Amino acid sequence: MFENVTSQLLFGQILLGLINGSFYAMLSMGLAIIFGLMNVVNFAHGAQYMLGAFVAWLLLTFLGVPYWGALVIAPIAVALLGMLMERLLLRRLQNLDHLYGLLATYAVSLIVEGLIRQRYGSTGIPYDNPMPGGMNLGFMFLPYYRVWVVMFSLFTCIGTWLLIEHTKLGAYLRAANENPNIVEAFGINVPKMVTLTYGFGVGLAALSGVLAAPIYQVSPSMGSNVMIVVFAVVVIGGMGSIVGAMATGYMLGIVEGLTKVLYPEAASVVIFLFMIFALFMRPSGIFSGRSEGAR
Repeated sequence: MFENVTSQLLFGQILLGLINGSFYAMLSMGLAIIFGLMNVVNFAHGAQYMLGAFVAWLLLTFLGVPYWGALVIAPIAVALLGMLMERLLLRRLQNLDHLYGLLATYAVSLIVEGLIRQRYGSTGIPYDNPMPGGMNLGFMFLPYYRVWVVMFSLFTCIGTWLLIEHTKLGAYLRAANENPNIVEAFGINVPKMVTLTYGFGVGLAALSGVLAAPIYQVSPSMGSNVMIVVFAVVVIGGMGSIVGAMATGYMLGIVEGLTKVLYPEAASVVIFLFMIFALFMRPSGIFSGRSEGAR
């Protein structure tokens, strides 16, 4: 099994695992924030991730906005759409069974993906690499852009965790989930805070899409392809756990990359095997008792 594993192949797959783990961590963190505050399983998260990539491509193609501008504009634009969706749709389902929110967001995901596919087709659209080139380390070639994605994703995840866990705003968010009436007594507009929080979680998904655009082709199915794995990451880490989303995302990305080297046949199922094991050993998530994140 190990005879044909070269150092270049091994480290290349570890880098690929870190790249995938970066997207898993950011996407699952957005899901954890939304679930932690709103108790909504946001099945539209994959479509919002895809929209981030498409908005970045549209900005570049029709307005000439470069990648660095799209990195700011696209997440804000998609976050605003998400806030509109929360106000018009999710807020009306707030007091109903969680299944209604799940089905509603899944329907939105199908509609958005279908509209994009009808307009632009199913074929992937390339997005130019904003940081071409890389470093030759001898045992592997390290592309600059992929290093940037891993570092920026890590910075974003840690910053989000600090915001939720160690600021007054984060304390209000956690308290609003437990007892919104008490938070409102302090003069906080809880419905507005919920809308902004949903927008923030959606913005993380769109930001991931912008980061992914130069690596993977921009396509209508890019969100649905990754979301099944992201939901597994969230379940393993613990629903609503910020630390769990971040740590589990990177860990499983690396595990997936190493599996492609050591036992390629299991690469597509290894994360789900981890999920089954985690549900058997700790159904609430392996990090649920250590940090409740936004909850």
